[in-house]
Amino acid sequence: MEEKNVMEQGTPVKQKKKRQFPSAFTVLFIILIIAAIGTQFMPTGSYSKLLYNEDTKKFDITAPDGSVSSMDADQATLNELDIKARLDLFLDGSINKPIGIPGSYETIKSNPQGFTDCVLALVKGVYDTIDISLFIFVLGGMLAYLNKSGAFAAGMGALSRVTKGKEYILIILITMLISLGGTTFGMCEETVPLYAVVIPIFVLAGYDALVGIAAVYLGSSIGTMCSTVNPFSTVIASNAAGINFMEGFGIRVAALVVGTIICILYVIRYGNMVRKNPEKSLILESKAYIDEKYCSEAEVPALTGRYKIILTQFFLTFVIMVYGVVKLGWWFGEMTGLFLVSAIIMGIILRMSERDMVNEFLAGAGDMIGVALICGVARSINGILENGLVSDALLNTMSGWVEGMSPFAFAIMMYFIYIILGFFINSSSGLAVLSMPIMAPLADAVGLPREVVITAYMFGQGTMGFITPTGLVLVVLQLVHVNYDKYIKFIMPLMGILVAFSIVFLCIQVATV
Repeated sequence: MEEKNVMEQGTPVKQKKKRQFPSAFTVLFIILIIAAIGTQFMPTGSYSKLLYNEDTKKFDITAPDGSVSSMDADQATLNELDIKARLDLFLDGSINKPIGIPGSYETIKSNPQGFTDCVLALVKGVYDTIDISLFIFVLGGMLAYLNKSGAFAAGMGALSRVTKGKEYILIILITMLISLGGTTFGMCEETVPLYAVVIPIFVLAGYDALVGIAAVYLGSSIGTMCSTVNPFSTVIASNAAGINFMEGFGIRVAALVVGTIICILYVIRYGNMVRKNPEKSLILESKAYIDEKYCSEAEVPALTGRYKIILTQFFLTFVIMVYGVVKLGWWFGEMTGLFLVSAIIMGIILRMSERDMVNEFLAGAGDMIGVALICGVARSINGILENGLVSDALLNTMSGWVEGMSPFAFAIMMYFIYIILGFFINSSSGLAVLSMPIMAPLADAVGLPREVVITAYMFGQGTMGFITPTGLVLVVLQLVHVNYDKYIKFIMPLMGILVAFSIVFLCIQVATV
């Protein structure tokens, strides 16, 4: 009988190939096509937008038809347009993106996106993310020096020995630290260099790479979801809503603490399961690649004095980067320059020849091509939706959903609205300045302070940030060749917990204001 299953009248029976989930690129291409199709039939329209022009010292008003007019940059203009943000926030650059004008929405002729538009959106998406891509390339070159020299392996081996038996401490420390970065300055893209550092640590400690990914990504996501003083979400959204960003601060701190603990316990639970039975790892098929890429089975070298200098320099590079972002207003240009200089210094300390430095750097940068391109493809989806003129129409439709609701229903509905908007408008600052002038006044009508809308905005977009393919998650998964479906299987139970967590905290805020 067994032979008959394999042979059928002497003819070998072909084994069925196991179906695999599409790659990150294919997932994004599918979403891009769906977005383009959506622009064919979705309602279209636009709000008039206000932006301070530093050259003319006036407000530029862009109407839905594209015409631009000017108004005096004074408080009287803002009052006339029913914009509650203070004048000085425009003048000092705190609000530097076009802000939606309440009550100005107009239906306009649709601009459906076709095949050519999709292709050009892909190209423009790569253009728009060139700063991130260059940063990723330089990072790849620097990591190549660490891997080639053996310094990385030596450091990971030493750390693994120190934490032996208490590996869970790594999950707690990393998730907490990244969460603090997320809540204070929106640490997200800046975490990309960390994955190559923490993944080997967790794999050598007996976990799988998904634990390392989760410790960093979940930490960043819960931190930004429960932002306290993050200038790119809390501050700019509060400014656009016309309130002080410290209003609602207490409830967000409480949410940050509880949310971070939830994420830590969730990762520890999964990590312990994998350590007890490696076969239960959700990314078992990626183990060979991860071991070869990050955790070579070659003998771990001793942690020499030179290696200690290299690893200290590597760590200090991150310290300087965080200081520059938080205190000096750095962004990807400055961060890329910092890592480039650090890589050159590292090559000199390692006594690499000029040719070896160049070859290894280019090889490391080449390994990151796929990661960098995913950033551009993800950005192209937002471009299609913007060019298709559906974002403002969606905002206008949803603003009507909450009219006349009870305070508790209003807060919960606002949360789900921002979950939806968070997919279509992935930029936290962009969503804040576009939506807050329209959404925040709705709180007045139901007798709630506007900080409830700020919290709903952060919770909603933050929840979507855990899973949205147009965010950073596919970039991270590409680093270790993990398919999106595996991550979704891992994260979905936590998503249910986070939705309940958000609703509970919003209700607490409504009940206590």
